[in-house]
Amino acid sequence: MPVKYKLLISFMVVIAAAVTFYFQSKAGEAVTPWVALGLGAFMIFSMWVFPEEQKKKK
Repeated sequence: MPVKYKLLISFMVVIAAAVTFYFQSKAGEAVTPWVALGLGAFMIFSMWVFPEEQKKKK
């Protein structure tokens, strides 16, 4: 996946995790906001660290 797409997806995940954290915090939840931030960080980490599957050329 090209780097510009990875950056775009990373930015969207950060925004989604931050919005979820904000609204869950306002709702009075104690654990759920941190789970959202952790999941967002894990998704970004996974996308950048683990390579995509490549088709084998014959």
